[in-house]
Amino acid sequence: GLSYTWVFNNNTLSVQEDGRRFVSQATGNLYIAKVEPWDVGNYTCVVTNPRAEQSVWGPPTPLTLRNDGVMGEYEPKIEVRFPETTYAAKGSSVKLECFALGK
Repeated sequence: GLSYTWVFNNNTLSVQEDGRRFVSQATGNLYIAKVEPWDVGNYTCVVTNPRAEQSVWGPPTPLTLRNDGVMGEYEPKIEVRFPETTYAAKGSSVKLECFALGK
């Protein structure tokens, strides 16, 4: 399968030990909890196909902070993107992703 990595200002993000950021290996989405001023910059998604030994870089996406406070608060929400049925062979591993959003 494909793997997803995010690059922040030309440096690969190391999110494995970072409790605020998470990269979904199911969708490639980058989730950042409680954005801080040092999160501002350009984010680029890199999709790798190990079988083809090839990577494709997406366009940079800038993240900026709003200073006007317009974003407001959001109701808490659990976001789940599971397929209707998940199949697994005995002894294999399965990864199911669930995200809690809101303030």
